[in-house]
Amino acid sequence: MQTQAVQAAVMKSKHPYAVPTRLPPDLARVRAYWEGLLRGAATMPFWDDVKTSDLPDLVGSLFLIGVMGPQERFRFDQVGEALTSDGLAGKFLDEFEPHRPFEFLRSQCVATVECAAPTYFRDAAAALPYGRLLLPLWGGGRISMLLGVVDAA
Repeated sequence: MQTQAVQAAVMKSKHPYAVPTRLPPDLARVRAYWEGLLRGAATMPFWDDVKTSDLPDLVGSLFLIGVMGPQERFRFDQVGEALTSDGLAGKFLDEFEPHRPFEFLRSQCVATVECAAPTYFRDAAAALPYGRLLLPLWGGGRISMLLGVVDAA
């Protein structure tokens, strides 16, 4: 795992998915939940500590993405009902045409794994603007899962 100093340097650098200082309230709550799962000096929680049911009023806006193998292939493991009716659970990101609120999701996933820190995407120009936060989760000696949340406010 990266040290906090390395993560801070990465997050200060200008990259396309930098997390703003102020997040929308629901995204800030999920980030606080993620931070509350940290053990000891760990810089990210373990994936098996995450229970989407811990955030019952947001469960429809949450999703979990599995990070598969060294080629970093990404698969929806769980998708909140408010986000899709397409039956995306179990599908790899390259198996469907990205649509709201999943535009640029694969590149955000890659960036989240690469910087080993939270990332943020906002589509303010869309007819229905939204923001999306991805949070890395540790397991099996690597980042093996990403917790995501969408805020349509």
